[in-house]
Amino acid sequence: MHAKLPTPALPRRAVMVGACGVCAAALSACSSYGSGGSAAPAPAAPAPTGAPGAASSGGGGALTSTTDVPVGGGTIFADRQVVVTQPTAGEFKAFSSTCTHEGCTVSQVSDGTINCPCHGSRFSVTDGSVVRGPAQSPLPARNIQVEGNSIVLA
Repeated sequence: MHAKLPTPALPRRAVMVGACGVCAAALSACSSYGSGGSAAPAPAAPAPTGAPGAASSGGGGALTSTTDVPVGGGTIFADRQVVVTQPTAGEFKAFSSTCTHEGCTVSQVSDGTINCPCHGSRFSVTDGSVVRGPAQSPLPARNIQVEGNSIVLA
């Protein structure tokens, strides 16, 4: 007589399907981490509290009020990938918040420049041109409109 082997609690197929699901989830999480190859990502500057329309990354929706952008400085909206500057009173400009050197997000606007924390590049608040490298290309301009006291990403 042959002894009958006990039936496994889980069929082999169920175990294999579960293992494949775990592997797929892990690969998916890894692939969304980033493009890799460069320095650690820059800390993201949060949008000012109460900024309407801050959740979208596309055009449209008010970014901020004209009174919230300092003259000679600017405000970074990392979630919208834009920095808005006011080089002179009443003149507003907008640029991509992604540094043209290695893709870090700029983190500060001070002393007339938009500053990248990764490698020290600085860009002019007036036209986005490179003031100090290693970046060699200016920050690309973004389209904005001033509607009353609101600055809107076009």
